[in-house]
Amino acid sequence: MTRYKLTIEYDGRPFVGWQRQANGQSIQETLETAIHKFCGEQRSVQGAGRTDSGVHALGQVAHVDIDRPSRPDVVRDAINFHLRPAPVAVIAAEEAPPGFNARTSALQRRYLYRVINRRAPLVLDRGLAWQVQGEIDIDAMRTGAAAMIGHHDFTSFRASECQASSPMRTMDSIRIIDGDTAQPALFTAAQAGDEIVFEVKARSFLQNQVRIIVGTLIKVGQGRWDSGAVARALAARERAAAGPTAPADGLYFADVAYPKPEDDQPNDR
Repeated sequence: MTRYKLTIEYDGRPFVGWQRQANGQSIQETLETAIHKFCGEQRSVQGAGRTDSGVHALGQVAHVDIDRPSRPDVVRDAINFHLRPAPVAVIAAEEAPPGFNARTSALQRRYLYRVINRRAPLVLDRGLAWQVQGEIDIDAMRTGAAAMIGHHDFTSFRASECQASSPMRTMDSIRIIDGDTAQPALFTAAQAGDEIVFEVKARSFLQNQVRIIVGTLIKVGQGRWDSGAVARALAARERAAAGPTAPADGLYFADVAYPKPEDDQPNDR
């Protein structure tokens, strides 16, 4: 049996989320069905992050164990053949290193959230970004975001139904990128003055944490809250103290960092 590490891209709009559920089609089930059609084996695909309904991925990582001897490129191409026409693709497949687990081996997860700040309706980016109208103060949002860096109780920034055993999380970084400061490849010319990208990094996240962070910071950027409101919301340890949950449309699971082969495997925590 060989364990394969899969890097996956998907459009989250048609799905109920990553995790297999009884109320609709999930990305996990879609992949498992494609793998069964390829090799005839009933296999569980374990992902690095359980994205919610409507959330997209640029570099979700998963692992799967397959008995059938196959080269990684054959695994990639065969799964992609059987995924059609679902908006899911295996970008890369490789044999996983010993002890690799897509979830527990992860050192850091990175999410991107796209906001398009313009009055005209979205056409090409409908369902792929959150449209916010009116002036937004980027510097005020950056000041507010700084209060969340480090190890904190994020009760105010998680869904009320979140089942995580602890609200404690360590936020590695929150970067707010606009068209004036971004690398040219990040935005199209038409969006350069309109798009704002929130880049959030941590080892693990609570349910809806990134979307609540973005919803809170947008209130600050619009001048409805001052920058200090973020620290006050964090200290309140109550969901009602933070801002709204931003729509799923703009959220992307960007990528996952793992130990280099020469590094020791991390403990699950």
